[in-house]
Formats: sequence, structure tokens, C-alpha cells
Amino acid sequence: MPELPEVETTCRGIEPHVTGRHVSRLVVRQPRLRWPVPAELTELLPQRRVLQVSRRGKYLLIGFDQGDLLVHLGMSGSLRILPQGAPAGKHDHVDLELDNGQLLRLTDPRRFGSVLWQPRGTEHPLLARLGPEPLGDMFDAEYLYACCKGRRCAIKQLIMDSHVVVGVGNIYASEALFAAGIDPRRAAGRISAERLARLVIEIKRILGYAIQRGGTTLRDFVGGDGKPGYFQQELYVYGRAGEPCKTCAAPLKEIKLGQRSSVFCSYCQK
Repeated sequence: MPELPEVETTCRGIEPHVTGRHVSRLVVRQPRLRWPVPAELTELLPQRRVLQVSRRGKYLLIGFDQGDLLVHLGMSGSLRILPQGAPAGKHDHVDLELDNGQLLRLTDPRRFGSVLWQPRGTEHPLLARLGPEPLGDMFDAEYLYACCKGRRCAIKQLIMDSHVVVGVGNIYASEALFAAGIDPRRAAGRISAERLARLVIEIKRILGYAIQRGGTTLRDFVGGDGKPGYFQQELYVYGRAGEPCKTCAAPLKEIKLGQRSSVFCSYCQK
């Protein structure tokens, strides 16, 4: 699934191509995505100017004067900038045609993505309860310590909770916990403030670096320019169960936490 760095990479990739352009047409070939694509968008968006492109959690927000188009990439979706008239494949579900002869195309083989609408002055229910952005100032050691205090749940599950902090998915939670030397199973409320401060630093560092590297290519992900991400080549634990730890050479272990695979080093992470 595209995580925060992949979505941020897509945001930065498409932003210069669509900002300031007017929509000439919205083509919806398949309205049945995770939620139905609002039918009124084909009448609402033409002739409207794109003011900005931003990200909230794993949602892309394409801003117009009257509201925002919310796009989620689901499990395997991608957005591409293409010339108008580019042949559409079976998984190419939505095209946002622009006044410069280009289009923004949503491709989503599994149809778990979404295209929704947020009227100006409102907040979509999917965004209303999201926690702070991990790269923002609100997410700091004091905040994480307060969130962890008295909690018995595993620290990995807590930092993957979008109500606590957005966008720290399985890949980057695993990598940040390894870098901070924290066992993903450890109860959140039993971790010292000092160790949680280190975890905050590592979450920010790893997410920031992954964005620089264009995200992580797992199965179908590519950025808005059609190029893959390269962070996968530098993973320390995720997807490496049974392989030697790059720090101590011990075999990495794999367990299930909250129905998700979690790989860690039992020697380096306590």
C-alpha cells in the first residue's frame, strides 16, 4: 500500500503540472471505487482552476475555489501525468483533463482507492479525526509520551494508529522502531520518555529520507512521473524475515501484530 512518503512523492510530482491549470473535463470510466465517485463532479469541475495540491495523511487534496478533490491511492493505485488521448487500460478509472493538453490519470487495479469531494469550509469525515502530521511540529516527544501514557497496546500499533499520528504505516513503523532500538511488541506505556523522544526523531528522519528517495516500490507503486521509488533498497527489517540483521547479523524474526506482519531484531530491539 502506498504510505506517506509515496503519497508525498506523488503530490510533489503532479503539483507543478496541475496547479494553475483549468479542468477541461472529468472522465469517470469506473465510478465504483472504494466509495462511489460523486456523479456531480463531472459537472462541477470543468472550467475550474486548480489552486493547489496538498496532502493530509495518505490523502491527496487537489484544491479548487469551491472545495477539494480528495484522492486516495488505496492498495495499489497511482496518479500519472499523461498527454490527452493516451489510451486507457482496464484499470485506468478516472482522468482529470487539463487545458494544456495533459491529463491526470488514476490507475487502480484493486479499486480500493477513492475520489471524493470536500466542499470549501467543511472537513470530510475521513479527515476529521486524523492525528497530527509526523513531519510537523505538533508531533514531538512530549506529544507521543502523552499518547503512550498508561497504554498497554504495542508501541507499533500505537504509532500506526492514524488518530495518534497520520501516515506511519507498516513499512516505516518497522524501520523507525528498529532505528530507535525498540521492540515493536513493547507496551507503549512502559517506554521511557527518552526512548520515545528517540523514536520521534527516527520517524521524522526515516520518513523524510524516504521522501527524498521517492518512496518505496512494493508491487505496483510508482510516483507521479511514472518512476519507481528507491527506499526499498535500503530497508533494514521490513520484508527481511529470516535474513541477517544488518547491525548484528542475527536472523530477523517475524510476528503478527494487529493482523500485520512485523519483522524485528530481538537482539537490537528491546
